[in-house]
Amino acid sequence: MSNFTYYTEEGLKRIKDELSNLKTKGRAEMARQIAEARDKGDLSENAEYDAAKDAQGLLELKISKLEETVSNARVIDESNIDLSKVSILSKVKLKNKKTGVEITYTLVAEEEADLKTGRISVKSPIGKGLLGKKKGDVTEIVIPAGKLELEVLDITR
Repeated sequence: MSNFTYYTEEGLKRIKDELSNLKTKGRAEMARQIAEARDKGDLSENAEYDAAKDAQGLLELKISKLEETVSNARVIDESNIDLSKVSILSKVKLKNKKTGVEITYTLVAEEEADLKTGRISVKSPIGKGLLGKKKGDVTEIVIPAGKLELEVLDITR
């Protein structure tokens, strides 16, 4: 299995922008905080200096993780999405068989998920349960609150 993660163009751009911001403004701000704490005296008893150094370590860890994400990222060509089955970037109209409620989700990469806008991660229980399903399929998905029985009503872009 590959380590690639697939993103929309705007999703990958957002991650690259955050990385760039952390490398420039974030590092500059961290250096300023460390210098300010260093100026306050004895470093062996300077809690503010220790906290600033810890924060710097966390910043560098976040930068490292974002760099890894970007290096393993691939942009999906939305025009090549197979609409015969559910895949990443599919917009799926579902019907809860128990309640009759219909809902539409778009399956996206984990970092792009936003339930408020109907974008769920392909790594979420529902996302995993829907991948590969076709229109008309009924699937039972185990979620923390129990089991959902969902019918795939439509698959679009």
